[in-house]
Amino acid sequence: MRAAVIGGGRSCEHDVSLASAAGIGAALQVAGHDVVALTIGRDGVWAEAGRPVPLADAVRTLQGCDVVVPALHGPGGEDGTLAALCDLAGVPSVGSGVGAGALAMDKWATKLVAEAVGVATAPGVLLTAATAADHAWTRPVVVKPVAAGSSHGVTLVRRAEQLRPALEAALAVDDRVLVEDLVVGREIDLAVLGRPDGSRVVAPALEIVVDGVFDLATKYDGSAVFRVPAPLAPREVAELERAAVTTYDALGCAGVARVDFFLTEDGPVLNEVNTMPGFTEQSQVPRMFAAAGTSYPDLVDLLVRDAVETARMTPWTAA
Repeated sequence: MRAAVIGGGRSCEHDVSLASAAGIGAALQVAGHDVVALTIGRDGVWAEAGRPVPLADAVRTLQGCDVVVPALHGPGGEDGTLAALCDLAGVPSVGSGVGAGALAMDKWATKLVAEAVGVATAPGVLLTAATAADHAWTRPVVVKPVAAGSSHGVTLVRRAEQLRPALEAALAVDDRVLVEDLVVGREIDLAVLGRPDGSRVVAPALEIVVDGVFDLATKYDGSAVFRVPAPLAPREVAELERAAVTTYDALGCAGVARVDFFLTEDGPVLNEVNTMPGFTEQSQVPRMFAAAGTSYPDLVDLLVRDAVETARMTPWTAA
């Protein structure tokens, strides 16, 4: 198939997205597909083969493809923006649609949906620039932007004097901030893959082991250890997989999504959902599927074929 892979974007995860897009494009070529690489600059300008192109020309390029892989992370891509563009252009795209992308990108909305279907989340409050000044510290919390990724603007606050700088750092990334109670537990990620026939495949769980907090620095400095399959009891695996699939379905996700938990003494506590997680060969999701015997090229090949098949089975899809 002719597959367009879009990378970059205007969010703080621009460089991570470029790495994901490059990996996906190379894997698709290994799988025998014809790849068209498009990028979106930090300024929002689209480019093809390194040359800036108007949005209308970029859309025409997308319409000349069989499928699109929107490999953008964060706002302006993962939040459903590109899924909506592909829908309007009548081209099948890999991953969640506009509704699920927008919900999952919004950590506060994700909490509300998860709690409504019985999946535990950390107690927290939603703040804005207007209300943050009146928020008082009473116990250890994690301060994070509502819609951002790669731990940009995220701070662990253990003392009262750390709260104000943490709020300012989060508000520099987003105009809404989530302040959650600190959850003590093992960090466990699960990858859920929705197939066109409605079945769900959950890859072996992955545990993140760090000395301290899995923050922006430890995500990319190589100090974090990924254990996959995570050493878990059968009961823990069942609880985590049930919570992951329940959350995936409640948000309306499609394709593959990474659902992150803290495994506590009382069971799984949802941290967040990534509908377009980091996707180089060394990223968590490809590692989890590799542990199940699915190679990186086979995984991306499966995703594009499933996207095309899902579009074919959807009566209202333009084609």
